[in-house]
Amino acid sequence: MLKTVWLTKQKNDARGGIMLLGGFDGLHLGHRQLLSCAKNSGLPVGIMSIFGGKEREGLFTAFERARIFQENGVDFVFELPFAEIKDLSPTAFLEILIGEFSPAVFVCGEDFRFGMGAQGTPDFLKQATRVRVEVLPLVEIEGKKVSSRTVKELLKKGEIKKANALLGENFFLIGKVEKDRQVGRTLGFPTANIAYPKEKFSLKKGVYESRVCLDGKAYKGITNFGARPTFGDCNEWTETYLDRFDGDLYGREIKVEFVRYLRDIEKFDGVDELKKQLTEDIRRVREND
Repeated sequence: MLKTVWLTKQKNDARGGIMLLGGFDGLHLGHRQLLSCAKNSGLPVGIMSIFGGKEREGLFTAFERARIFQENGVDFVFELPFAEIKDLSPTAFLEILIGEFSPAVFVCGEDFRFGMGAQGTPDFLKQATRVRVEVLPLVEIEGKKVSSRTVKELLKKGEIKKANALLGENFFLIGKVEKDRQVGRTLGFPTANIAYPKEKFSLKKGVYESRVCLDGKAYKGITNFGARPTFGDCNEWTETYLDRFDGDLYGREIKVEFVRYLRDIEKFDGVDELKKQLTEDIRRVREND
C-alpha cells in the first residue's frame, strides 16, 4: 500500500514543495547532495522511498529510514512498495506523484530511472511534465559511483569504514533490547541483545567495534553480529557489550552504530578462552580514541 509519512509537515503544507526522486533506502553521499540542493530552496522537502524489491534489500528498516530523514531535515516521505509500482508505465508513475503532492520541483540524479523496465529517465521527466526538474551529476569517490549497491558490497566484505564514508554516517541498527539467556552476564560481560530485522540488509557476520547511543549519551561497545557458535545458537542477533556502562537495558531502545570490523566469529573450546578474547577486544576498542 502506498503510504505517506509526515515528519514535520501536513499534507496541505507539503504541496508546492520539492520531491527528491530515487530509491532512498537510506542516505548516502549522492542522496545527501540532492537533499542539500533541495533544502537551500526553503520549500517543503519530500523523499520518494522505494522498498520491498527483494528480501533484505533495504539498508535500513522503515523506522530507521524515517529517523534518518527527519534528522536530516526531510518534511515527508512517500513510501512506495516495489511490488505495486514495478509494472507502472513512466507516465502512470508520474501521475501518482503529481496527483499526490503537486510538487514545484523534482530533484534527481542523472542515473535516475523509473517505471516499468526502468524506461523513465530525467529527460523523460522534463518532457512529460511542467514541473521543474533539477538533475544533479553523480557523486564519485576514487572513480567509482556512490550508490546503495556499492555500500552493500562493502558491508558484505566487512569494510565498514569505507561503507560509513559513503553513507556519511555510521551504518546502524535501532531496536529494543530483549531478555535472552544472559550468558554474557554470567561471564562478566553483560550484553544488550537485539534480534536483527529480517528485512534489513545483512552485513558481514563478525565482531565489531561499535558506538551505542542511549538517552542522548554515547558509549563505546563491542558488537557480535551473527550466531553464537560457542553456545550452539545459530540465530542472527546483535549482541553488544557497552563499555563502562552499568544499568538495566531490557525493553529499552538503543542505537548500535558499527564503527570497525575487529575479527571473525570464532568457536572457543571453553568459557575461559572466550573471556580472554573479549578482554582483548575491549582493550583494542579503548585504545581506538
